[in-house]
Amino acid sequence: MSSNIVWHEASINKSERREKNHHHSFILWFTGLSASGKSSIANSLARRLFEQGNQSFVLDGDNIRHGLNKDLGFDEDSRKENIRRIGEVSKLFVESGQIVLTAFISPYKEDRNVVRSLVEEGEFIEVYVKCSVEECERRDPKGLYEKARKNEIKNFTGISAPYEAPDNPEIVVDSEQYSIEECTEQLINFLVEKGYIEKV
Repeated sequence: MSSNIVWHEASINKSERREKNHHHSFILWFTGLSASGKSSIANSLARRLFEQGNQSFVLDGDNIRHGLNKDLGFDEDSRKENIRRIGEVSKLFVESGQIVLTAFISPYKEDRNVVRSLVEEGEFIEVYVKCSVEECERRDPKGLYEKARKNEIKNFTGISAPYEAPDNPEIVVDSEQYSIEECTEQLINFLVEKGYIEKV
């Protein structure tokens, strides 16, 4: 980092933004296998939050790779950089007083913990979208598992690359057993109980 770079303090702080928004600001970090339902649940929850007057935004893995991270591949180093960048962007959302929902496979525990360390206690909620590889492969909405089995996709999580499930996530939603709507309701109840959002 250049010695000529100096941090400039903002005129509006995080607490002021939270007070105006009437809710806490934090990261909901959705992690799980491809086709587990991360993006679907995150977007369903974002809609509910929006309808209840909460300021939120979804950062989706595929969408981010169309722009910010389009220069990255899927090898281990690229995956780590992918998550590092998203962690920094997510931190900015927290500072802006918003709820940010991130839907990324994020297969490595270490990388998820790095993001957790970027923010304060209570600002990182790890949401493990639990779904077996067998069920994800059965769904296979993008045809990725089929391509991975044919060795047309290298380093595919759950097939030719590892996925490290969270040890102690703040919440587990079982998308194999429950619908998107049921998982969304579970998350809303969790956030209300923890005092992150107001009950509507």
